[in-house]
Amino acid sequence: MRHVPARWIALVVAAMPAMAGANGSNLTVVLDFKGQYSPASVEAMKQETQNILKGAGLHLDWKSRQEASQSSSPDLVVVRFNGSCELPPPPLYDELGEIGPLASTYTTDGQVQPFSDVACDRVGAFVRSGLNGGDFKKADLLIGRALGRVVAHELVHMLTGQKKHSREGVFEPGLTVEQLVAGELPLSPADIERLRARP
Repeated sequence: MRHVPARWIALVVAAMPAMAGANGSNLTVVLDFKGQYSPASVEAMKQETQNILKGAGLHLDWKSRQEASQSSSPDLVVVRFNGSCELPPPPLYDELGEIGPLASTYTTDGQVQPFSDVACDRVGAFVRSGLNGGDFKKADLLIGRALGRVVAHELVHMLTGQKKHSREGVFEPGLTVEQLVAGELPLSPADIERLRARP
């Protein structure tokens, strides 16, 4: 968790007349890319995030930073992607080492804010460490799936105001490579209830 930068506050004030107390199932997610990305991965990310959150009755409306600054949305969050959101080249050595957090959400005075950072370089390196053989042919899909699950995790923080993680599902505190790229990773029933009960 980190403090909210002033420039992000300005973006939300410009794009959103009032966030507190917003009801309904539509959520605008502003995507702010600071590095390279694959359009195919971004589409896979959007689809994965939506699939995870649809069980909580949420529909996601995706906008670029520029699009968001030119319109208003009653319920809005901002996700910034730092580094390259593409599969990185193989490392020069076999050991992955310490990756660090894949994403973080901002707080102010202990309150969770609607702003997150995703460390794309870390996500890419983590995903690469779990790929084998034919997996590399669908790298865009797998990176997108992993990013979608990371974004969904951060959205749970932002939408519920929860800092404490769940014991199962996409909101677990530490996800493995397999959890990020294989099978499905849904919300836990408790997280679905929290999301449905939000103001």
